[in-house]
Amino acid sequence: MLQTRTIAHFDLDSFFVSVEILLDPSLKGKPVMVGGGDRGVVSSCSYEARAKGVHSAMPSVKAKQLCPEGIFVKSHFAEYSHYSRMVTSIIVAAAPLYEKASVDEFYVDLTGMDKFFKPLQWTIDLREKIMQETGLPISFGLASNKMMAKIATNKAKPNGYLQIPHGSEQKFLAPLSIREIPGVGAHASEVLNSRGYHAIGDIFLAGEEKMLAVFGNWGGVLWAKSKGEHDALVTPFHESKSVSSERTFSENLHDTELLRKELVRLTEKISFELRTDGKKAACVTVKIRYPNFETKTAQITIAATDADDEFIPIVVKLFDKLYNKKDPIRLVGVRLSDFKTDAIQGSIFNDAEKKKKLYTAIDSVKNKFGKESVKRASSN
Repeated sequence: MLQTRTIAHFDLDSFFVSVEILLDPSLKGKPVMVGGGDRGVVSSCSYEARAKGVHSAMPSVKAKQLCPEGIFVKSHFAEYSHYSRMVTSIIVAAAPLYEKASVDEFYVDLTGMDKFFKPLQWTIDLREKIMQETGLPISFGLASNKMMAKIATNKAKPNGYLQIPHGSEQKFLAPLSIREIPGVGAHASEVLNSRGYHAIGDIFLAGEEKMLAVFGNWGGVLWAKSKGEHDALVTPFHESKSVSSERTFSENLHDTELLRKELVRLTEKISFELRTDGKKAACVTVKIRYPNFETKTAQITIAATDADDEFIPIVVKLFDKLYNKKDPIRLVGVRLSDFKTDAIQGSIFNDAEKKKKLYTAIDSVKNKFGKESVKRASSN
């Protein structure tokens, strides 16, 4: 039998859009879409845009068709990172055990704390504190496990909260669409619908034996979820394994020099993120994609570093190795991985201490004025 827990799930509502509204209050109440470009996708959108059928990861061309009055704004990743850290610090100071699931999503384990306070009121108070100190809207769900808490949050949005009392999980889930179950995507939903399963309650009523007979082990997992059972624990720390960035061009590019400049810009951006996290990377990967969506990658292992000037020549060399120079390119990307935290010994020809001071100065400017405030001439 699964242990009964008390889990809160926090999710910042339309996080990127909410930050953009803080930066420009005139956007409030309007159909805003972050990201875009003729060949890009929507990173985030306001609820006004969602009402028109727009959603995250939708091609911007389709978003414009659905919402021609929509306002596209460029991403400000330095600001998103800043506000994410603000929210994280508030949760860290208050929560006994938390997990940062993504830049805008958090789980808090309150199991056993009901001996000292009322979990619902504690969670309400924490939400109020986050909103007051950051100005950002945030929703939460409170339930007996991570899955139920996340479903509760989705039902509480926008900018609300919902508790699912222990013991009421199956009843709460029964009328909901099977798409509400985390992990059930479009394809799985289509398969289930074709067999007559539309609501979560349909899966529960079918019984475990039938679900196992039809879908194997996956059917057994689904049946357990239809009862509201989920055994994943709140994980206090999740190590990011890579940093990456890519660019889809509005028009396919054939200009090798422009492509190299974009790779330099992307490398500067993720090198800054690497230093912000206090890490060094020992693996560099470059990706290119042609108009027919053929995608090629090349990578190399190097001595771990966090310096732009060491990554950039390698990135350019990998690109030159990959690119056939015959066909135009739709997308380029760079990824840094295989993180190290050990200090690297500089040679007599490479004054590591001076370089560290230089990048500290550069990063302080970027933190104050944004990632794009300091760039190499080769990226312009």
